[in-house]
Amino acid sequence: MSDQTFQLIAIVLYFIGMLAIGYFAFRQTKDLDDYMLAGRGLKPGTAALSAGASDMSGWLLLGLPGAIYVSGLVEAWIAIGLTIGAWLNWKFVAPRLRSYTAVSNNSITIPSFFENRLKDSSRLLRVVSGVIILVFFTFYVSSGMVAGGVFFENSFGSTFLAGMLIVAGVTLLYTLFGGFLGATLTDVAQGLLMLAALVVVPLVALNETGGLGATIDSIREVNPDLLSFTAGGSVLGVISAAAWGLGYVGQPHILVRFMALRSPKDAKAGRRIGIGWMILTALGAVATALIGIAYFQQNPDLTLNNPETVFLLLSQILFHPFLAGLVLAAVLAAIMSTISSQLIVCSSALVEDLYKIVGKKDASPKQMVMLGRLGVLLVALVAGVIALNRDATILELVGFAWAGFGAAFGPVVLLSLYWKKLSTWGALAGMVTGAVVVFIWGNSPLSATMYEIVPGFAASLLVAVVVSFATYKPSVEIDTEFDAAVAQARQDYTEPEKATV
Repeated sequence: MSDQTFQLIAIVLYFIGMLAIGYFAFRQTKDLDDYMLAGRGLKPGTAALSAGASDMSGWLLLGLPGAIYVSGLVEAWIAIGLTIGAWLNWKFVAPRLRSYTAVSNNSITIPSFFENRLKDSSRLLRVVSGVIILVFFTFYVSSGMVAGGVFFENSFGSTFLAGMLIVAGVTLLYTLFGGFLGATLTDVAQGLLMLAALVVVPLVALNETGGLGATIDSIREVNPDLLSFTAGGSVLGVISAAAWGLGYVGQPHILVRFMALRSPKDAKAGRRIGIGWMILTALGAVATALIGIAYFQQNPDLTLNNPETVFLLLSQILFHPFLAGLVLAAVLAAIMSTISSQLIVCSSALVEDLYKIVGKKDASPKQMVMLGRLGVLLVALVAGVIALNRDATILELVGFAWAGFGAAFGPVVLLSLYWKKLSTWGALAGMVTGAVVVFIWGNSPLSATMYEIVPGFAASLLVAVVVSFATYKPSVEIDTEFDAAVAQARQDYTEPEKATV
């Protein structure tokens, strides 16, 4: 058999495994709570690996190694900022969000939590935040579909359309029927596959380059600045890169994992597992790029045309074709895990946050699950149409969407959990301000000097606080819920952990 045949066998086996997991989740899904939040029954290890896999996407295996290969360790500040941001998110947001969403009318989406938390009878807060999620994530999903099409185009010589349809079709199937549980369990398998690939590839490559000392010498021969965390960068550049971590607190597809935990105390074990996974995978991606520099310096007859494929090319050179196919599957896993998570959040925005406001109030659990599946299908179809225009979804759009969510939702989430005096109008004003500042800044020359999430987050936070002070009205109901949520989070979070994770 040819090398490509072995690789295709590995990819097909991966697809079969994902569909099998989706079928298992389908059998466990009974009502809308199951479909959107897996009945709030996620173990911390499952939530942590799922959050990591759905967060990192193809950036971890393609974008980050490519950037390090070209510019050196100065590009690692994004990974450092993301790791710190994720730790802070697990530490300060996860336990309170899990507690508060349960206390506040069992909120199962971020928009419904905002409405229930602030007792917004106008429904405006829920609609605006639902629309923001729907618009941003539809384009975000389309960018993942484009990545899938490009992957098959470059790896197997297929057409872009065929590759996009394969990735979109398989992801849609297990998400459509398995819902949140299907997306989460496949995320766990995909996260473990990504971890294995990012540990094994650099270790084998390091052996080929003669060990640590010889590898460092080869990198220095290419350019000693590649081993510097500051060479070629500026203070504002480093701040901008590290500021990616600010975005975590506003990402709906990550926050929903916190809401699905069994209890607030699971956040402690989840933090340890999740951050451990992030550190290992980020180090693996950075190491792969640096060792790749040494490998191609030592083998000048080999050519790396696209720096973002350094991880893929090393695996194809160093491993048996079947094992190289499993590494290719890890890249697909990174892409598909993000698409599935975003489809579920979009579906929840359509059904839970928009349809329930204008649709039937007495729909049965079975009908609501069916509507959830129709929501997944609708968003996937729209995203697929957008993805057909490959120029419409680029890497900058992913960064733009990350900044948009971080600035629009991040300050409101933090204030909702830690400040009693946040008002409905303060939350709305902060949300809109963050989105607008990100849009204007991100489409101006200013974006070249500072990542738009920094001014967007700061402006959103400031406006939300100022407007809340001006419009705040005391509410016994809000204060009682706030105190109950905080007390529950503290009590559960400080209790001894269970042995199982």
